Amino acid sequence: MSRIRSTDTTPERVVRALLADAGVHYRLNVRDLPGKPDFANKRRKFAIFVHGCFWHSHDNCALASDPKSNRSYWQPKLEKTKARDLAHLERLKELGYRVLVIWECSSRKPETAAEQIADFFED
Repeated sequence: MSRIRSTDTTPERVVRALLADAGVHYRLNVRDLPGKPDFANKRRKFAIFVHGCFWHSHDNCALASDPKSNRSYWQPKLEKTKARDLAHLERLKELGYRVLVIWECSSRKPETAAEQIADFFED
């Protein structure tokens, strides 16, 4: 597990390139916002998270496999992650932020992620 990166992952790099193509200005890993969003802009009040499908338990996703061994460890850990993610999203919304979650599986199809980003910034 020590090889699992928390920043500058491949899905984040894909989303970073898509945001640059869209001309969106942002800061990386904003520490003083709930959940430390991967991309955020305080002036425009948006936050974007790039979630790994396994680590954040993406529903109905092939990449979010159910651990077969040591379930007593993994099940509570993954459930706490989901609850923490939800709490961070709610807190950001209370602060007036618009929030987008891009899943790892979407980043593997850049056209899908680009569509999500375009829809998010269409307002």
